[in-house]
Amino acid sequence: MSIDNNKAQMRKGVLEYCILSILSGGDAYASDIINKLKDAKLIVVEGTLYPLLTRLKNDLYLSYRWEESLQGPPRKYYNLTEKGKEFLADLDQSWIELVDAVSLINKKQN
Repeated sequence: MSIDNNKAQMRKGVLEYCILSILSGGDAYASDIINKLKDAKLIVVEGTLYPLLTRLKNDLYLSYRWEESLQGPPRKYYNLTEKGKEFLADLDQSWIELVDAVSLINKKQN
């Protein structure tokens, strides 16, 4: 297995968490989410993002609203639901535990 493949798998594993974290800062249009992920060096294309947004919406973690645009068709803005906020809080805790565990293992190996 190549390092690039490994990196891609690790990124996919945290992508939903990152999307929810972005939306915890406020409503966002899909291209806004892609740009914030790109700024964090997580390159994601629309073909990857939209299925994740749909799954998160179907799980009731997200909702959306349509807003008229001055430059083209209406835009779909996503936001966290109360259930999504609770799920994100659980993911935050899981992330801390995972980082702590990996850090502990790395320290013991050095």
